[in-house]
Amino acid sequence: MLKSNFYKKKILITGHTGFKGSWLTLWLNKLGANIMGISLDIPSSPSNFNAIKIKKNIIDRRFDLIDIDRLKKEINIFRPNYIFHLAAQSLVKSSYTNPKKTWETNLMGTLNLLEVLKNAKFSTSVVIVTSDKCYLNKEKKTGYQEFDELGGQDPYSASKASVEIMVKSYIKSFFNKKKNIRIATARAGNVVGGGDWSKDRLIPDCVKCWAKNKFSIIRNPESVRPWQHVLEALHGYLLLAIALKKNNNFHGQNFNFGPSLNKFYKVKNILKEIKIYWPGIKWKIAKKNSFYESNLLLLNSSKSKKKLGWKCLLNFSDCMKMISSWYVVYYSRRKDILKFSISQIDNYENLLCLKKNG
Repeated sequence: MLKSNFYKKKILITGHTGFKGSWLTLWLNKLGANIMGISLDIPSSPSNFNAIKIKKNIIDRRFDLIDIDRLKKEINIFRPNYIFHLAAQSLVKSSYTNPKKTWETNLMGTLNLLEVLKNAKFSTSVVIVTSDKCYLNKEKKTGYQEFDELGGQDPYSASKASVEIMVKSYIKSFFNKKKNIRIATARAGNVVGGGDWSKDRLIPDCVKCWAKNKFSIIRNPESVRPWQHVLEALHGYLLLAIALKKNNNFHGQNFNFGPSLNKFYKVKNILKEIKIYWPGIKWKIAKKNSFYESNLLLLNSSKSKKKLGWKCLLNFSDCMKMISSWYVVYYSRRKDILKFSISQIDNYENLLCLKKNG
């Protein structure tokens, strides 16, 4: 189980209104953290942030990270002990529609955070979340490792690869001399879970149709992704933040967080598994995909397992059951969704406790 005293600190979460950011905010609030969130807006409707009604428990700031003067003011007043940087334009298809905004948000937003921290007088540990798509995709079956080549064909993937290069440059140029700032990057696989309504993502797109008893349209049923529940990835981020705080050797490192490579799961496997827990759902296969997407994308997370003691605890079936049950509760008795979300975190913490004691 996570030791909550580690997180009873001031914690800044950028992108706190997003899918992963809102789950992280809920979890850290449960652990007793004093949280400030910075986001431009709420990225979807419905949204997990609104569903769980977490705004009243945090300092909620709404502005674009491109506004470096506002960012500097807020950070220097709050003086966070930990920073989780999740703010991003995170959708591949949207990056084709608006590449300029994708690059500005992902690259320049991170650049501004680094510029502010470069002159910070307080101590903090910073986890910058990029993506599994930062790797140059060669359809590698053994999974990408942290030392593999970076790259990307689409604007989103290329922007995330560029963030990794930029962060490494800033660490080498400025932050190795600053003992009060420690930074690491986290590269997670395809994160899924209840409360995701992002556009052009498999489960959210399906859920929007299924909630109206409509067919969902599937772009590529044979695509393989490192599917993992959102709590698995967030647990990795939390462990990495603590490791940074306790040991300077983690400063400047990169970590993958993805499921085991023992079994590969395709889009069609997800659909069939969810149907077990959500009877009546239906889908159709699209005739042609309108934009490039890789068919195979896998991560090797052996470094995280060895150095952080992290690994995915949920099997594929458990993950799909958690997702399905979350949406069923949301659409059938919405007023209970905060309590139900906390119960899912409780159950996951119990798994961590069993792992530790086992």
